[in-house]
Amino acid sequence: MAGFSELIKNFEKVRGYVRDFFIYGYKVRGDFDKKSARTYDDEKRRVESWLGEHMVYDDSVRGRHAAISVDSGRIAENPLYQAFYTRSFTDNDIRLHFLLLDIMSDGEKHTSRELCDIMNEGFRFCPEEQTVRLKLKEYAGEGIMLCEKRGRTVYYRLSGDHAEDWLDSEGIKNAVRFFSETGELGLVGNTILKTAGLKNERFFMKHNYIVHALEDEVLLTVLQAISGHNELKVTTASPNGGTQRSVVVPMQVLVSVQTGRRFLAAWTAASGRFCTMRLDHMQLPEEGGVCSTYDEIAARYAELSKRSFGVSLAQVSGAVPLRVVIEADEHEERFIIDRLEREKRCGVVEKTGENEFTVTLDICDPTEAMKWVKSFIGRIKRIEGGTEGVRDRFRSDIERMYKMYGGDADEDIQ
Repeated sequence: MAGFSELIKNFEKVRGYVRDFFIYGYKVRGDFDKKSARTYDDEKRRVESWLGEHMVYDDSVRGRHAAISVDSGRIAENPLYQAFYTRSFTDNDIRLHFLLLDIMSDGEKHTSRELCDIMNEGFRFCPEEQTVRLKLKEYAGEGIMLCEKRGRTVYYRLSGDHAEDWLDSEGIKNAVRFFSETGELGLVGNTILKTAGLKNERFFMKHNYIVHALEDEVLLTVLQAISGHNELKVTTASPNGGTQRSVVVPMQVLVSVQTGRRFLAAWTAASGRFCTMRLDHMQLPEEGGVCSTYDEIAARYAELSKRSFGVSLAQVSGAVPLRVVIEADEHEERFIIDRLEREKRCGVVEKTGENEFTVTLDICDPTEAMKWVKSFIGRIKRIEGGTEGVRDRFRSDIERMYKMYGGDADEDIQ
């Protein structure tokens, strides 16, 4: 029987598990139906070995919930990075790795055939030349090796770049410390720090969305596809627990300023429309071929995005511009008017009467703006345009709030 190991061979295997069970924390052992309960126990122990000090547990009628509890403003390093440093290797993989680095530390150029002969004669290790060639190609892609082609023969040598050589000033070290915990692909900065034996002890982020570490690999593939105007083969988790597969043309990555969630805006040829999908619901996508109509699609997206209030790109048929009339004393409550100007996004603010201001939102999905509109409850004089469904939902919400907080005339105060 195979023993338990903290190491993983494929990060994709644990991404969904960490997300559903430990980030959102709404699943328990009985909800794990992908494989056996033994698999659940192994995965749980593996994550606990990475994040033990950040784990909390809560018992309910459904079972024990395990979740990650982190005050992002008090940690210097994203604990989820640890998952990327636990990849497993076979005995031959690790032996080949160190032998290649040892042999090529002389700075000379070698072919894959020469390297096989040296390992055979000096170390009694006989890997297949194809295996060595693939490993050298992998290292060349990662910058560990440099390659040079002479005719049909490819020569490799060890790169002379080392993290210590670049981190030659305190300013550069601080820059790496800062970007290891902010911006995109912070794992790269964290890896550089570990390679150079450094730690981030200076920068703490109040709003540090640590869950982004789980989707940075997805983000990198998406950005590469956008840069190359390539299609993407995407698999996303559906609400019923299944998966949905589609081929899309990626346009842009959008980030919510409220939740920190990241979305991919893309064109779906099958449905003939633009859509958005959450990066944390996506498996690692695959790049397809170059999209021949990319420029035309990009031009249409640029026009549509001008009428997007948030991440929704749904075009509601028959919708007219949404107009919200707000009451605010222009002398005593200037902060309300300033807020309207600051947060209107693609809308227009006009003074339409004494102490009366109208926000006009000509957006593709009026529903998306209603959360912002409701933040002005008590100052809203009337709502016009949009869709009938949007207006009915607003009136219904107001009535529900009145019943919850206003109470009936003969109801005793509790």
